[in-house]
Amino acid sequence: MRRTPAAGVWTKSLTGSDSLAALTTCCIWAPILFGPLIGTVADRTRRRPLLVRANLGMAAVLLPLLAVRSGELIWILFSVLLLYGTAAVLTEAAEAGLVTAAVPVGLRGDFNGLRITANEGMKLVAPLAGAGLFVQFGGPAVALLDAGTFLLAAAAFALVRVSEPAPPPRPAGQRLWTGQVAEGVRFLRGHRALRRLVLAGAATMGAAGLNGAAVYAVVDAGLHRPPAFAGVLYTVQGVGSVLSGLLAGALLRRMPERVFAGAGILLFAAGVAVRAVPSVPVALLASAMIGAGLPCVLIAAKTAVQRETSDALLGRVAGSANTLLFAPNALALGAGAALLAVLDHRAILLGAAGTAAVAALLCLLLRDGRRS
Repeated sequence: MRRTPAAGVWTKSLTGSDSLAALTTCCIWAPILFGPLIGTVADRTRRRPLLVRANLGMAAVLLPLLAVRSGELIWILFSVLLLYGTAAVLTEAAEAGLVTAAVPVGLRGDFNGLRITANEGMKLVAPLAGAGLFVQFGGPAVALLDAGTFLLAAAAFALVRVSEPAPPPRPAGQRLWTGQVAEGVRFLRGHRALRRLVLAGAATMGAAGLNGAAVYAVVDAGLHRPPAFAGVLYTVQGVGSVLSGLLAGALLRRMPERVFAGAGILLFAAGVAVRAVPSVPVALLASAMIGAGLPCVLIAAKTAVQRETSDALLGRVAGSANTLLFAPNALALGAGAALLAVLDHRAILLGAAGTAAVAALLCLLLRDGRRS
């Protein structure tokens, strides 16, 4: 979801600090914890104009990075990254509402799958391109390129022709924190199908975090390869995710979201378990399985949220769901790094696989129903 290798390289080159370089990722991920609050903003206005303004705003926010040429100004980079992460949470919530207005119900699985395909496809080229651009021209050039992509996104949203209903007025006397923000969480909690699907996704993403933390141990202690070989594993995983996204729409027309998600989680769990085998061909196969299986629960959850949630609540529900889905991944990455100091990486992988298998069982045992 959020990778900023150029920001980490930039920070490391200016400060020489590994911890500050790692903090760049934390700045990007931290706003996901405030998804329910940020999603409220997406419900208070029409989504297309909001997305245009948000992308134009981020293009402007990136410009101060042109002044960051020494370690003393690194705080500017961290401030921009926090805003970057906040904008990502906001746009994801707003896009959920725009999708329901622009994409027919029967095509939303295809659309969400294609989004995964596009995201994963860019992850195959963007980190290398960003790092190469930084080495050749420096951080300001990367910032300018990134600002240009936000301008292109704003133009694309401006060209979308869609009829959006006006947001409903806020009930008299309702306070922002205790009223509107909590409604998205309450809706998820009260909707049996969405609750179990999102919780299964949260457990799976937590397992993915543990798996991600163990990758370099797999490469070193398991495969006896240099650290750069992790890039090969990530590339194979990305290809698996691209293929999964392309097939998602057709599969979702043939099975319920819970079955699609459960099958994908089982494939992911099997891939994580197989990754413990110290063999390069097996590790490549495991990466493909992980890449193909992991997006399924995310696509299923997004599609179900878009179908089951009213337009007036969609930003808050989508923001709450994203918090529950992605926060465990960030937390598990840190926990996995700590566990590697005391446990063999194979034990961590098997624990992650077991967690994902339980999540798959939760999905597959889900009975159709609107509210508990």
